[in-house]
Amino acid sequence: MKRPPADVLKKAAKIQLLLLDVDGVLTDGRIIIDDRGIETKQFYVRDGQGIALLLRAGIKVGFLSARKSASVRRRAKELGVDLVCEGVRDKLEAYCEIKRTVGFKDDQIAYVGDDIIDLPILRHAGLAVSVRDGWEGLKRTVDYVTSASGGQGAVREVAELLLKTQTKWHLFID
Repeated sequence: MKRPPADVLKKAAKIQLLLLDVDGVLTDGRIIIDDRGIETKQFYVRDGQGIALLLRAGIKVGFLSARKSASVRRRAKELGVDLVCEGVRDKLEAYCEIKRTVGFKDDQIAYVGDDIIDLPILRHAGLAVSVRDGWEGLKRTVDYVTSASGGQGAVREVAELLLKTQTKWHLFID
């Protein structure tokens, strides 16, 4: 993980909720549909471990996706993520509803996205993150671009950034 600038560290220190886009962030962006119409997704195990560490450290995690997928709901359940919003047409509206529900302010929420649909949230979130292989247009808007690509460790990278900045990383390595 690269050393983030001081302004990113300052923002990361305040984060209480990490919201994640799914396709292109938790996955590599590919959607696999078999000949029976069954959709599957691949998830990176270290991203899941990063989510589990955040939850154990008291940082909430949520998934926010324009698509609906049984595999996403199953993965969320496995990890203990109870904040899952799927089939979202207007991501900013969903973000505002989540913010009201959990009672956090923008500066307490980090969002990781990868494409143009994520832009409205990234403009509001306290810590705006894009994955390395995300749409180039996001990179001018976000606070931080991961070294890892979506579905290949980007979420773990953000989890470590938050945990180390908030001095919670030692809880897991000592």
